[in-house]
Amino acid sequence: MAEIGLGGPALPTDYDLDPGRFAANVRANAEYSLSTDVHPMVAERFGSIGAARVLDLGGGTGRLSGLLIERGIWSTVLDNAQHVRQAPVPQVLGDANEMPFADGSFDAVAALYMLYHLDQPVRALREARRVLRPGGTFVASTSGRTNDPELAAVLPDWGRPTSFDAEGAAQIVGQVFHVTQVVSWDQPFVSLPDREAVALYLRGRGLGEREARQRSAELTVPMTVTKRGSLIWARART
Repeated sequence: MAEIGLGGPALPTDYDLDPGRFAANVRANAEYSLSTDVHPMVAERFGSIGAARVLDLGGGTGRLSGLLIERGIWSTVLDNAQHVRQAPVPQVLGDANEMPFADGSFDAVAALYMLYHLDQPVRALREARRVLRPGGTFVASTSGRTNDPELAAVLPDWGRPTSFDAEGAAQIVGQVFHVTQVVSWDQPFVSLPDREAVALYLRGRGLGEREARQRSAELTVPMTVTKRGSLIWARART
């Protein structure tokens, strides 16, 4: 079967080159989000299905892994950026396309907000399937092309396709797994009370610190930001 692609580029993985952007993103989400992201939902579901061993793929500093540990679920975080050293152990600095795990090592694999960093996400999906036990659970999340519409005028490349966005993510996952559920959202998710908050948020979305401050002056505050994306649940075919 021919691989389905979105025709868009991968988003840059500049976390090691620009650690300030990652820190700004984490801080902005912590301080200005109106509700929790998908991580608690994923942790709860993994607990409900009895997953005992979970791979947090591209898990960064281990946000999901920390929630799993609270539920008594053993998890491994794999990421290709140095900030994985801040994640709970075990943690692996490695490549999603060539994972150092044996076949069938995990009951579940999560790839939350990371597959759009890959030129060929299907390759990582196949690796995820390899390390999953037969019938194991896979979940991925991603943003839509028109995420953050209130910031369209100041975000470069806003609205353009990426290698794994919500508009085509389920079809891509479906090339490797059996998709069981797609949960989508389109609602106000972030409240930015002043220009300082807007600048921090824009810094986390990829703008340099100086440009983020300049661009924040073009926007009316306070403002809310709409988040659009999808969570794709799937099962490894037996």
